[in-house]
Amino acid sequence: MVVKPRSEPRLTDMNYYSRIRRSLCRLALAAVVIVPTSGALAKDSSALDMARQLNRAFIELADAVSPSVVVVSVVQKPPSRLWRMGEEGDGRDGTEGLPDELRKQFERWFEGRRPRAQERAEEDDEPNWNGQGSGVLVREDGYVVTNYHVVEGAEKVRVRLKDGREFDAEVKGKDHKSDLAVLQLKGELTGLKAAKFADSEKVRVGEFAIAIGAPFELDYSVTFGHVSAKGRSRIIRSPIADQDFIQTDANINPGNSGGPLVNIDGEVIGINAMIRGMSTGIGFAIPANLVRQVSDGIIENGRFARPWLGIEMSGISENPDYRAMAKRGVKGVVVASIVPEGPASKSDLKIGDIITSIDGKAIQTSQELKNEIRSKRVGTPINLDVIRQKKTLVVKVKTEEWPEESMPVSNRKPTPVDASESELGITVKSLTKELAAEFEVEERDGVIVTSVDPGSIAARRNLLSKGDVITEVNQEKVTSPKEFKEAMKNVSLKEGVMLTVVSKDQVARLRVLKDRSE
Repeated sequence: MVVKPRSEPRLTDMNYYSRIRRSLCRLALAAVVIVPTSGALAKDSSALDMARQLNRAFIELADAVSPSVVVVSVVQKPPSRLWRMGEEGDGRDGTEGLPDELRKQFERWFEGRRPRAQERAEEDDEPNWNGQGSGVLVREDGYVVTNYHVVEGAEKVRVRLKDGREFDAEVKGKDHKSDLAVLQLKGELTGLKAAKFADSEKVRVGEFAIAIGAPFELDYSVTFGHVSAKGRSRIIRSPIADQDFIQTDANINPGNSGGPLVNIDGEVIGINAMIRGMSTGIGFAIPANLVRQVSDGIIENGRFARPWLGIEMSGISENPDYRAMAKRGVKGVVVASIVPEGPASKSDLKIGDIITSIDGKAIQTSQELKNEIRSKRVGTPINLDVIRQKKTLVVKVKTEEWPEESMPVSNRKPTPVDASESELGITVKSLTKELAAEFEVEERDGVIVTSVDPGSIAARRNLLSKGDVITEVNQEKVTSPKEFKEAMKNVSLKEGVMLTVVSKDQVARLRVLKDRSE
């Protein structure tokens, strides 16, 4: 969200009009190519008629959608927080993904104008409305959805409609993981028009995308482009971010935050949230289906209860040790770790399992799994189709609510190893109380690695260290050196073997030891 004082001269959104002119010129050129004679061109050609229809469509769309779009003004606490919506710490990066040099430019611009805004506030005895964004009416009884970072730290919130009416608003609830918040308008609520939401699963790459909002305090600016991509994940580098984004080349700027991205039918396909640099044609919107899930939960219960499984994972194609399976056509998600006391830890799910579907719906990527789990209600039992050691089975897991604080991941790491302890290059012993104290690990069932031979497979790949506790071999429990050696007899380095290992850091992840010397 970007702060702009009201005294700043308003600018003309030339970008929008120039793009319209370019589009019309291209269509007009098409008309010249299609029509063979100037006499025919004097009459209305089909190409020109098509251009006029497209022109009318955008005009009618803006007229129809704008009454559902609102301008959100806030009195923010410390103004410095406006520049914090980030990729660090809590996942907020207040300048909507702007590059460092542009971030500094906006900070200098803001600091230079803040004293004047404060002076005007003292003179007028009016609150210092030092932040602005956009929002969308989602219900006719006065509920508005916007970005969490638009109202983060807000002491007062005011909402203005297209017809000029203004309402005080309160934050009904927020969900910082998705960067969404819901506002509730106060006062006499009549004649409000709620936006229509599309099914974002059905959005197609290449279709028209129109953004409406208040960039740089230029209220109700309309820009258009296309859906550039779907399913963009890893946009926010934060472990709490669990959703993907719709990418668009519609011109989005600071101040568009919380406003709608709509299709040609005037249906909201996403809520604009971030940009990748200025004037790059790369913007990101939160998909409409997630917006509805979160906003409905907040409106009904004051908060969004987000379900989870309590696992870390990777797609088969993303995991180098499973690419051979991917080439054979196996699709799914590898369970890389399990959170202690999380939902999955209370089920039969194991590290190294490959989840191929949830309640019969096939999944191929980690993001697809997250999206599918998020669509379930907390406490719902779900069926996971799993591949384990080339066998297919069904594992039942009961979802729980995502805890506010991140939980440590379970101390188990699967790792493919060689057919014998000596070939692997490690020495293991029973985990006694004395060894647990010596290596500063918790007592548990398993064997402890007391040495790793230099130059061995375990040492070369840095996947096993002294003090690691091996609890499973190929997803079968081992509780003594004898059981470990027996389990290792039927495995080979060529195929690899999974070891579930508990490290000192109490984190369990999938590791694969495999002889790649060939």
